[in-house]
Amino acid sequence: MSSSADLLEDAPAPDGPVTDGTLLRAARLGDQGAFAQIVDRYGPGMFRYARSLVGQEQDAGDVLQEAFVSAWKNLPSFRGDSSLKTWLYRLVHRRAMDHHRVRRPVPVVDEVFAEVVADVSGDPVRQAESRELLADLRRALAGLPETQRACWLLREVEGMSYQDIGETLGLPVGSVRGQLHRGRTTLAERMSRWR
Repeated sequence: MSSSADLLEDAPAPDGPVTDGTLLRAARLGDQGAFAQIVDRYGPGMFRYARSLVGQEQDAGDVLQEAFVSAWKNLPSFRGDSSLKTWLYRLVHRRAMDHHRVRRPVPVVDEVFAEVVADVSGDPVRQAESRELLADLRRALAGLPETQRACWLLREVEGMSYQDIGETLGLPVGSVRGQLHRGRTTLAERMSRWR
């Protein structure tokens, strides 16, 4: 008889034939190659999220490394109450919050929003407007409370479901919805000149 954790672990992998559950079971047995595949699968998104929270690439790398070290050490105790992806993002979030306790938060970096602004190469006026738009968005996001900012980034940049965001941040789904609504409302007000 399968437990709910086994069912979660055997969910199809997002970008390959090997499931998260298969990789997780192998990594739990000490298979470093399987853990490297987990890192390859989720590392880029986790790094992007860490960089959005801490601002500096070096700091984001440190946060990511600490999260993966913690994941490796805690694989045996991972119960599967959430997906592997959600658990890993929660580890990044916790390490980033630890980082914030030591240092002041910094604005979100422009690369996170590279797809937000259409390609304007060759048009100097539109390039200047795009830079100004990104600067305003970065400032608006930096002014949001941490939970609203994290919810917005996980939803709008990382594409996570409300359930996964809740599990990542340790919030009920209703709270995630409320945080997103307040964050979006604040961003809409602060970005109103761009409508």
